[in-house]
Amino acid sequence: MFHFSVHNEGNIPPSQQLIDQIQFAIASRQYPPGHRLPSTRQLATITGLHRNTISKVYRQLEEKGLVESLPGSGIYVKPQGNESIKKSESHLSRAYLSLQKIVKENVDELLLQGCNLEQIKQLFVAEIDSRLRCNALVFVTVPMADIGAGQLIVLELEQALLMPIQLVPMEELHLIATEAMRATVVTSRYFIHQVLEIVSPQLTRVIPLDIYDYKEELQIIKKLPQDSYLGIVSLSTGILRVAEILVHSLRGKDITILTAQTNDQQKLKNLVRSAYTIICDPNSYLIVKKTLQQVQEDLIRPPEIICSNNYIGEKSINLLKRELGIN
Repeated sequence: MFHFSVHNEGNIPPSQQLIDQIQFAIASRQYPPGHRLPSTRQLATITGLHRNTISKVYRQLEEKGLVESLPGSGIYVKPQGNESIKKSESHLSRAYLSLQKIVKENVDELLLQGCNLEQIKQLFVAEIDSRLRCNALVFVTVPMADIGAGQLIVLELEQALLMPIQLVPMEELHLIATEAMRATVVTSRYFIHQVLEIVSPQLTRVIPLDIYDYKEELQIIKKLPQDSYLGIVSLSTGILRVAEILVHSLRGKDITILTAQTNDQQKLKNLVRSAYTIICDPNSYLIVKKTLQQVQEDLIRPPEIICSNNYIGEKSINLLKRELGIN
């Protein structure tokens, strides 16, 4: 179960801390589509928040399109974009007969609807052709306020897919959606609901990406000595904000958290001078190393620098490759 913890001290309201933690659990696939979230009673026991507050949190997440309430059953993570609730990749080969059954059932249903086999074939071919045409243009979109997250996604996808990817601020996505006849739009699961409100599903495929779960980094943070100074560096303001909440939920006031974006050189230098340990994304690593070299004469003990492997989850990239027809 995902570790939830909120603190009343500080500038971030406890309800917002809980929202960010649940969104992270969903975006990092620790809570996959179809996963049943803890009940309000369970979360009240874990966090100490009132059940009414937790109910409001769940309503906010439902308004964002991240979860759905099934009366008499509970709150579940909602599938997004073109995805459905799927078996894990390791089970796909063993599920071949089940996949055949799905195809057969769909063909049977279309026959009942009055289609003949030739028409059914044309429908399947048309859908596949449509998806292949969408693959010719691939866009990454995030809000302008966190354009750094989009830059991280583009850099990782271009390395993984070996194809050009265009970054479009979400505020300009409607222009692309009207100009591009067929396209694939990729975004973090954090922003999927906003994207679906902008683009036409008839012309555009929308694929949500799961972010890296940072389990290894969180284990390192748990073991840091008390009163340590932890530095976190990233291109993304969103990563820094959520990271600060997650670390605070793990350690409270046991350690001091310092954050900086790579384009803020003065803040970055101060962070490097003060931090016991620094965690950064792959695209900030060289900048952090360069900054360390610049201030090393001021240091008694250089900080340990830990570079996260990636920003996007590996399974999510593999799924995107299959969606785009890349071997």
